Amino acid sequence: MMKPIKSEKQYDEALKRIYALMQEDIVAESKDSDELEFLSILVKEYERENYPVEKPLPLDAIKFRMDQMNITEADLSEILGARSRKSEIFSGKRKLSLSMIRKLKEKLNISADILIQEY
Repeated sequence: MMKPIKSEKQYDEALKRIYALMQEDIVAESKDSDELEFLSILVKEYERENYPVEKPLPLDAIKFRMDQMNITEADLSEILGARSRKSEIFSGKRKLSLSMIRKLKEKLNISADILIQEY
């Protein structure tokens, strides 16, 4: 019977078992596929509680998505409305407005939770 992961030792054992299962040619809807899914859920929950990842700052998230999506600074200026706005935002002279946040969320698929943070 599977149990919640409550220690680093159990966490390491679960990771080793996940690795072993992933090396096999698992058939969907099999006992092994169910075990892999269940262990993955347990590990994810353990990591969420014990190794939380902080949200990135808004400007870092924008730069990261620009890099991921091969978006140029000119493209970003178009999204934000003007080249000067982009420069003002990245220099700290201007904060993101609600309309900018909406556009960035739509065009770059960045969560509004990240974009509305103080920076």
